Amino acid sequence: MIDFINVKKGFADKDILKGANFRINKGEHVGVVGPNGAGKSSLFNMIIGDTEPDKGEINLPNDIRLGYLRQQLRAGEQDESLLEHTADALPELGDVHRRITRIESELATASNSALLDELGDLQTRYERLGGYEMTAKAEAALSGLGFKAVDFEKPLNSFSGGWQMRALLAQTLIVDPDLLLLDEPSNYLDVPAIEWIQRHLRNFKGTLLLISHDRYLLNSLTHVTIEVNAGLVNRYVGDYDYYVRERESRFHSLQAAKLNQDKRRQQLERSITRFRAKSTKAAQVQSWVKTIEKMEDIDIPDPLSYSGSIRVPAPPPSGAEMLRLEQVSHSYDGDRWILKDVDLRIERGDKIGIIGYNGMGKTTLLRIIAGELDTTEGKRVLGHKVVVGYQAQEFADILPREKRIFDIVADATPDGLADKDIRSVLGSFGFQGEAVHKQCEILSGGEKIRLAFARIFINPPNLLVLDEPTTHLDISAREGLQLAIQQYTGTICLVSHDIEFIRNTATTILAIDHEIGVTKYFGDYDYYRTKASEDKVSAHTAGTGPEPEAIVARNSKSEHRRKQEERRESQRREKELKRKAAKLEARIDEWDAEKGRLLKELDDSAAGTDFATVGVRIKELDDFIDSASEEWNELADALENTE
Repeated sequence: MIDFINVKKGFADKDILKGANFRINKGEHVGVVGPNGAGKSSLFNMIIGDTEPDKGEINLPNDIRLGYLRQQLRAGEQDESLLEHTADALPELGDVHRRITRIESELATASNSALLDELGDLQTRYERLGGYEMTAKAEAALSGLGFKAVDFEKPLNSFSGGWQMRALLAQTLIVDPDLLLLDEPSNYLDVPAIEWIQRHLRNFKGTLLLISHDRYLLNSLTHVTIEVNAGLVNRYVGDYDYYVRERESRFHSLQAAKLNQDKRRQQLERSITRFRAKSTKAAQVQSWVKTIEKMEDIDIPDPLSYSGSIRVPAPPPSGAEMLRLEQVSHSYDGDRWILKDVDLRIERGDKIGIIGYNGMGKTTLLRIIAGELDTTEGKRVLGHKVVVGYQAQEFADILPREKRIFDIVADATPDGLADKDIRSVLGSFGFQGEAVHKQCEILSGGEKIRLAFARIFINPPNLLVLDEPTTHLDISAREGLQLAIQQYTGTICLVSHDIEFIRNTATTILAIDHEIGVTKYFGDYDYYRTKASEDKVSAHTAGTGPEPEAIVARNSKSEHRRKQEERRESQRREKELKRKAAKLEARIDEWDAEKGRLLKELDDSAAGTDFATVGVRIKELDDFIDSASEEWNELADALENTE
């Protein structure tokens, strides 16, 4: 277990932790959430020992094996091959392997019983550490994260920074540590890779701490949530959705408690002021003063809901067909085709999510749709009165640091639009008054996305093209953007690695694959997952395609273990439901028996009977029985579903 005992940590004039006290138990899967800059990564750094708390203690077991996703490579690692680097996940394993190699070399020239004994011990230790499985694990992890088999022997320095981070992630995952700490693991991943991580980690037996803005991973992998916010740390026993509901309830309770406390404090202060000069009230005044001093401040956390305003205006009218691609192909070098023979029709009102591994051409397709990139072959046909609004993936990163919000939008303004009209548009995206003069360098992620939308909607589009719009956004800002897109009545094409965002915005899915090209699924993300899995199974059954990963997973030991765990959990829950139902039945029988005795007492009209008291008790028993019977029915329904 991990214990934080009155831990305090600050940087400059900001308190990251103000006396944090909480425990993480062995085997728990914990989601760590909170606004950007609240101190989530600092909490991780203190656990792994990179930084020390200013005050307090952090207690970890001495022999715990840590797995931590580093954000950069160590010196010399870039010269290794991809597979060699990934498989070399345990330094201890490398030392054992090198010693085994030296002993085998020595034994090849001369026999030595002591070396033979040491070799046997080392081989046993190597097997116990999983050495003989490490290469196979590395290959599986790299494949799941999007690498191809032909990539395995390439040097690590031949890959981009994002793909190198995937290699570090694969290396972290295959170690099978006691405590696994992942800080935003989905930052460099696409949707298929995130799905693979979810499948890989749902059976992880150790303790998991996950910092993420990805609601899909938080809900599917964690059952405890720790919030770091405004220096406070609060623990919630549930996944992210449970945390949101429970936090909202606590927020309103704390608001009410603080309101009552403030009223009480004001009453006491008025009484102190009124009677301070009266000697007869001196003792009472001192008592009131002590009462105020003993009052503990009630800290109310910031509300979860996104405070920034994204009010997307209605789109201008257009024809029914927004855009058509006919036999479109594209190559950047004239040799390798990124897209080949793509036929696509986008109709008014479509909300299309584009998914696929990085490097498959998602951004290329978006740029062609937006008219930012010419096709190498084929034709792009824009519909009647279609106005395109395009946000590039790198928009937030290339904003001129010294430029003001107003200037960014003014540069994109059509001729003839007055300053007051620009201010009006900025106001609809939450920039009012002096806020329009903020420089880009001090904007938060949420403010940057609102600025991007204001820049687009200064000339209102009816075809909105968005490339990774959730980058740099925390969860509340993502939810605010998600709501705006849901309410937008125009046409949208978007790429995002946030599965929950796609699930809640896209009604049509375009899946890009090098083997089968671009496939359109006329349904949301969940429909696509089901249909794509069925298509893979059909192709495998017919012998027309490779064995799908879903089939491999079902036949794997991990899947077997997962099903066994589900059965055990189901049996445990069934036993618990039966215990509660039996307890309720016993209570109902007791109340029925007591009610029968009281009714008999009324019928017999025994001397001294207090009819009013007996009547009140019978009414109480009826209420108890009704409430317990309703609860018993709910338990019976739950038990039936479990069975």
